[in-house]
Amino acid sequence: MSSYLQATSAQRLDDGSSDVGRYAVDIDPGWAIGGNPHGGYLMALVSKAAVDAAGSPHALAVSAHFLRPPKGGPAEVRVEVAKRGRTASTVRATLWQDGKARLDTLITTGRLPDGTPSYSGRDMPQMPSPEECRARQETGATIELADHVDVRIDPSTSLSNGNGEPLIRGWMAFRDGTDVDVEALLLAVDIAPPTVAHLGHRGWAPTVELSCLLRGVPQPGWLAFEARATLVSDAWFDEESTVWDGSGCVVAQARQLALVAAPSH
Repeated sequence: MSSYLQATSAQRLDDGSSDVGRYAVDIDPGWAIGGNPHGGYLMALVSKAAVDAAGSPHALAVSAHFLRPPKGGPAEVRVEVAKRGRTASTVRATLWQDGKARLDTLITTGRLPDGTPSYSGRDMPQMPSPEECRARQETGATIELADHVDVRIDPSTSLSNGNGEPLIRGWMAFRDGTDVDVEALLLAVDIAPPTVAHLGHRGWAPTVELSCLLRGVPQPGWLAFEARATLVSDAWFDEESTVWDGSGCVVAQARQLALVAAPSH
C-alpha cells in the first residue's frame, strides 16, 4: 500500500452486524503540521471508517468538529449509522484517543455522480502549471506533511508576491504517485497555507469546524485548489475552498471556521 492508504486505513473491531461499531486506526505522525495531525488527513481517516460502516461507495458530505488535537499513534473511530437509505445514509463517526473524543463528524454517504455536471458556476481559475508553481511556503511551523504531499502555490498568490488579498491557489498531488481518491479531497480542501497570512497573521490557525461537500470522483493527476477568507473578526476567520480535478470539474467545496494567529510584527 502507498503511504496515504496506509495512513488512512481503518480496521473494524467487531463483526459489523450492528449499526454501532468500532474501528482501530493508527494516526501517522508524518501527516502533520508542527506536530499536530493535519485536519484534512484526520477527516479522511474517519470518513473511510464511516463509508465502510454504511456500506456506501462514497462520502457525500462531511461536517467535522475539532474538539482537541490528537497525537500520532493508536486511536479508535466509533461509528453509529443513524440512517440507512438507498440514496443516502447518515453516519456519526468520532475519533477517540486516550479516553477523549478528538474529532466528531456527521457524514452523509452514498454514490457520487458520474460524468460531467449539467451546470457549474465555478470554472477552474487560470493559473500556471504545477511545474511553474512554487513549493508550499513555510509559515513558521515544521510541515511534516510535505514529505507525503506535493503542494505547489501559484506565484501570483504566494506570500511574497500576493497583493494582500487573503487568497491562495495551487496544486496538490501525492509524492509517491498514488492517485487521489474521494477521501483525499478532504485533505485537498484544507491543504493551502492559512490565507490570513496575507493579512499579517502568520502561524498556526487551528480549524474549529469544517464542512465539506464531495461533488465527484476525481480524475487521476494533480488537483487544483483555491482558498479564500471572507471575514476576519477578533480571533476568528472563515475560509472557503474549492477543488478541481485534472478535467477541470469541481470535485469538492468546503467552508471552515478557524482561529486566527496574532499579527506578526
